[in-house]
Amino acid sequence: MNQRATPITIDPDPLAPYAICPGWVVGDLIFLSGQAAIAEDGSIVGAGDGEGDFDLQLGQTLANIERVLEAAGSDMTKIVKVTIYVTNMANFPAIVEARKTHFTPPFPADTIVEVSSLALPELMVEIDVIATT
Repeated sequence: MNQRATPITIDPDPLAPYAICPGWVVGDLIFLSGQAAIAEDGSIVGAGDGEGDFDLQLGQTLANIERVLEAAGSDMTKIVKVTIYVTNMANFPAIVEARKTHFTPPFPADTIVEVSSLALPELMVEIDVIATT
């Protein structure tokens, strides 16, 4: 079985400076790179002086997921699996509320883990996604 793999492109691409493709379409599946609170212009949304705004970062992260899925010809209703990385598990209730807002039953399979840090020190959340076309 030979699956065709096609990179997802977006313009502007805030991940390009980091040598990361936003995602790939492989057959009927879409694999997104981890999305975080990086705006289209490359700035970090919700970064603060010593303390960021988790809700703003989560909102931007989900908006980025929507944007990349749309570029792949899909949408949030076709997500089957999410992996969520947070730097503070105290933000778990906000994650649960966001799931209720951005997903509908049956909810995607989900893994959430606390990590000591993410790629950029200001980031508080990163989410990677598997979806269908």
